[in-house]
Amino acid sequence: MVDLEVSLMSVALAVLTSDPNLMRCELHRLEGQVSLRTGDGRCNAVGIGAYSQDDVLLERFPRDADPHLELLAPRHETEALLVHGRRLPVGLSLEENTQPFRSRRWLFAHVGSLEDFAEIRAGLLAEVPDFLKRQIRGETDSEVAFAHFLKRLWDTGHADDPRLSPRVAGQVLADTARALALASARTGAVRTSTVNLLATNGSLLVATRLGAQPLYYTRLEGTERCEVCDITPDTPDIQPGVKAHRRRHTVVVATHLQRPGGWVELAEGVTLTVDAELRMRQLTP
Repeated sequence: MVDLEVSLMSVALAVLTSDPNLMRCELHRLEGQVSLRTGDGRCNAVGIGAYSQDDVLLERFPRDADPHLELLAPRHETEALLVHGRRLPVGLSLEENTQPFRSRRWLFAHVGSLEDFAEIRAGLLAEVPDFLKRQIRGETDSEVAFAHFLKRLWDTGHADDPRLSPRVAGQVLADTARALALASARTGAVRTSTVNLLATNGSLLVATRLGAQPLYYTRLEGTERCEVCDITPDTPDIQPGVKAHRRRHTVVVATHLQRPGGWVELAEGVTLTVDAELRMRQLTP
C-alpha cells in the first residue's frame, strides 16, 4: 500500500502545444482545472523548464512560492513546458534538488518516491556511466531516476536524435520506472514505490504512471475566445492571432486537478506518448 502522504508532497504539469506563441494563453485556459499545490500546502521548490529555439531554459521560484499558472509562461515562445513543485526536506539545497532536471534537450520530472532509496542508491549509481554520474548534483531519488532514463536513451543510440520515435522514448521511460521500482522491492521495502515520470525534448512528450498516485491528461482544441488576447467569436478574422487561436492544439499532463471534467486518468502501469503532431498513444506493459 502506497503512502499517499509522501506521494502528495510533489506536483507536476507538462504542456506540449502546436503554437509556441500561445503558451501563456493555454496556461490561462488551465486556471481552475490544474492545481500546483501539494496535499500539504505550498511547495518550497518550484521549477520550470522550457525551450527557446536551440536553448533549454530552467527557472527556479523562491521559497514557498504559490505561482498562478499563467505566471509560469516564459517571456519567450516555447512549444513545451515542464513544471514541478514539492516540499524539500530541511537541509537539501533548493538549487540543486529542484526539478525539472535537464540534460541537453531533455527535461525530466519525477513525482513520488523510491522506497528504501538510501539502501539502493549506491547500486543504482553503479549502473550509470561516469559521464551521467557526473551530472548528478543533488541528493534526491528523482535525479538518479533521470540518470537511469538517460542511460537507457543512450543505449538506443538516438538520445540526441530529433526524430526519436515517441514510442521508443515512452518505452524507455516505462522500462526505467519498472526497473527502479523493482530495485526498491528487492530490498524488502514494506511500501510500494511511486514512480510517475514525465519527460520531453521539446518535440515529444512522454509520461508513465507506476504507483497509486493518479496521473491525468487532456487535449485542448482551438477556440474562438481568449481572454489573454482579448479575442471573442465576434473578433474579425483579420485581427492578428485570431486564426492561430482557432488552429492551436495542446496536450497537457498533470498530477493534481481542481476540476476533472474533460480529463482522462492514465491507468496504473500505462505510458502516454505524444508526438510532434500532438497524436496521443498509450503503451501498455
